[in-house]
Amino acid sequence: MLTGVVAFLLVFIALLAIPVTLSYQVSWQRAFQGKVKLQWAFGLVRIDLPAFQSKTASPQGEEPTQTIHRKRHPSRKRSNPLAVIRQKAFRRRIIRFIHDLWHAVHKRDVSLRIRIGLGDPADTGQLWAIVGPVAGILANVQQASIEIEPEFFDTTFELDSSGNIRLIPLQMIYLTLALLLSPSVWQGIKQMRKAES
Repeated sequence: MLTGVVAFLLVFIALLAIPVTLSYQVSWQRAFQGKVKLQWAFGLVRIDLPAFQSKTASPQGEEPTQTIHRKRHPSRKRSNPLAVIRQKAFRRRIIRFIHDLWHAVHKRDVSLRIRIGLGDPADTGQLWAIVGPVAGILANVQQASIEIEPEFFDTTFELDSSGNIRLIPLQMIYLTLALLLSPSVWQGIKQMRKAES
């Protein structure tokens, strides 16, 4: 029984160590659109994911189907997830994770354009404390064309990206677990919960 479990785990780990190649093209303006082509086991497995598109509001002025009306509770404090960004250790850990993730992925013909804003200049500035250094590093890399810009006065998220990337699932799992088990990340979550209480 134990031998069978060990053999299964070894086979599972070996499968996760086989590279996965993704060819993609995605965009988000007023709606999300994209298509993805996946290759695994050195091209033996090929999957063409169908093009997908999110719903948008009707041009006749009807209410969007996904609109959610929330009642405001004056006595309840507003959630503030940006509280974690004020912590230097948390910012450094996130930047390190993005750095490690970037170098773990093999890139070809990657293009990325992002424009992001939270509607409040102060909140956008706090977010840019993380995004800004990463954007500066990525803007100078030779493997891709990347532009990330802040929008300080409007709530904005625009995305346009395409390219081919190759990654090893086992390596991605390792980097993600290392992030989730990092003390600085848990300290940041603790501070965020404290700010909400």
